[in-house]
Amino acid sequence: MGFFRKSFDEKVDEAIDQINNMNLGVRNLGAKIDDKTVTLTGEAPSIAVSAATMEAFNEMVDTDNTLNTIKVDTPPEPKAAPAPAPEPETPEQTVYVVQPGDTLGGIALKYYGEAHQYMKIFEANRDILDNPDVIKPGQELKIPE
Repeated sequence: MGFFRKSFDEKVDEAIDQINNMNLGVRNLGAKIDDKTVTLTGEAPSIAVSAATMEAFNEMVDTDNTLNTIKVDTPPEPKAAPAPAPEPETPEQTVYVVQPGDTLGGIALKYYGEAHQYMKIFEANRDILDNPDVIKPGQELKIPE
């Protein structure tokens, strides 16, 4: 080593100082030296910052090998959007418009194959029917499954 030449350790220390002054975002940047192999240490907010730090260091110091052990911050877990509420299952509703001469028994026979199932239709339409024997043409009756 000549009188005016910097030692390898001095070059490494100077490069670390310069990189710290570049404000790349690396915290606690340091270097461990083993012959001409340098291990960079510290903490970075992202992989990109860690890589940029190593690239800058390699431009400043000629090493046999540079190891990057700069710890990258773990990003916070993204908040999961709440799952949409499932649509309530609504069976397909068949609607029948009452025709002159219709009876609930006749309508039940048509839809269920059995006239005695008329009460199923009556119960599904209690909001508009008061008596299973009284239906009027034009009424829209829900026919449950």
